[in-house]
Order: sequence, then C-alpha cells, then structure tokens
Amino acid sequence: MTAPRVWTRVVIVPTLLLALAACAKNGERAQEAGAVAADAAVASPEGAFLAYEHDVQVQLEAAQIAPRIQRVAQACQNAKFGECAVLQVDQRSGEQPSGEVKVRIAPKGVESLIGLAGEGGKLQARNTRAEDLAQQVADTALTKARLEKEHARLLSYQDRGDLKIEDLMAITTRLSEIEAGVEQANKDAAQQRRRIDTQLVTMHFDTTSGQRSRSEIGEALSESGSILSTSVAFLIRAAAALLPVGVVALVMAWIVRALIRRRRRKP
Repeated sequence: MTAPRVWTRVVIVPTLLLALAACAKNGERAQEAGAVAADAAVASPEGAFLAYEHDVQVQLEAAQIAPRIQRVAQACQNAKFGECAVLQVDQRSGEQPSGEVKVRIAPKGVESLIGLAGEGGKLQARNTRAEDLAQQVADTALTKARLEKEHARLLSYQDRGDLKIEDLMAITTRLSEIEAGVEQANKDAAQQRRRIDTQLVTMHFDTTSGQRSRSEIGEALSESGSILSTSVAFLIRAAAALLPVGVVALVMAWIVRALIRRRRRKP
C-alpha cells in the first residue's frame, strides 16, 4: 500500500466521520430547538391571561381515521404528552368516514398531540386564536373581595346583643346569599384559571380529496337506480292522470268532426 493511500485512510476518513457526527448532532439540536420554539409559540406569555384554542383539519386515508381517533383519545387519557382531558369524541362511518376529537391539554403537549393526529396524513388547515381573560379575571377577583368584605362586616353585626329578631334574620339571609356568591366566584375563577393553564384543541378528521371524489361517483351510481325508478313512476302517474282527459278530448274531436261532415253533406 502506497504512502498517499495510507495517509488518506488515516487522516481524511476520520475527519469525514467527525464531520458527519457533528452534522447529526446539529440536526438533533435543530429539531429540539424547533420543538421548543413550537411549544413556546402557543404558550401564554408570563403575566398574561390568554385562553388559547386550536382548530385543526387533518386528511387521512379512510381506513386510518377510526384507529387514529382512538390513538389520539387514548394518548390524551393516558397523559402521554402531559395533563390532558378528553371533552368529546365523534366518529362517523360510511363511504366517507370522518370524526372529531376535542381535548383540553397543557400547552407543552399541544404540538405533540397535533403531530400524532396528522401522522402519515395531511394537515389541511389550522387556526389558533386566543381570548384575553384579563378583564374577566379582574372582575371575578373584585367581586369575591367585595363579597368577603361584606360577609366579615355582617358577621360582626351578627355578634351584637341588641339586634332585633327581624334584623338578625335579614343578616342571616344576606350571609347565605353572600356565601353563595363567593362560591360562584370561586368556580368562575377556577374555570378561568383552567382555560389559561390548559388549551382547547379540536381535531377534525376527514378523508382525502381523491377518496371523496370516488365516493361521490360511487354514491351517484348507486343512486342512479332509485332516480330512474322515481322518474318512471312519475311518468306512469302523469300518464294515468292524463288518460281520462285524453279520452274525453278524442271523443269531443270525433263528435266535432262528425258534425262538420254532416253540415257539408247538406245541400
């Protein structure tokens, strides 16, 4: 073996291997950075009160729709991508199967779940929107604080020994109303917090455009027989309805023709 060939194997080959390894690591880092960026894109900014909702349209082969709906629902139920709750599962079979899965999931799992929904298919459309709940959160907190303050003031009145029975009953009734209001404010605050901390994702599954076209042609062919039968039945009914009229018209025409001939024969 000559010296140049030995030098090539000893120096150039290891260099190429190191370069390939570096590219692979860079690719992995780029994918990780892309995933982090995607998660950050749908996360509510610090201190904001944004409730995100996502609508996704996914096109799949007809045979893949039912299994994919089950996979997405199970992934959510098993918290595969983080905290998740299935809100609705809708599946329709037939020549053009379709379905829908609606979930509420932690922000970090949104992109992964959408990726699972569209795996091997086509992400036809996606719409992301956010509702600002800052005013609602502030109003709920203000209402709760006002009610709690009034509740404490009435409790202090209730401890007085010079209260009349009527006043005591009125205070007791108002305390019950305030407690119900505080409970409702707590429920509203919890619901608002849930909408902010998790995101609503609705995934619609449909067949590809080619399959829909074939299904429409097959449906048209299958309906052609019933359309033909309906048309023939209509013609038969129309003929049956017009038959008496035609007979009467022929009789009248024969009578008129006979009268005309008789007048012509008279001198």
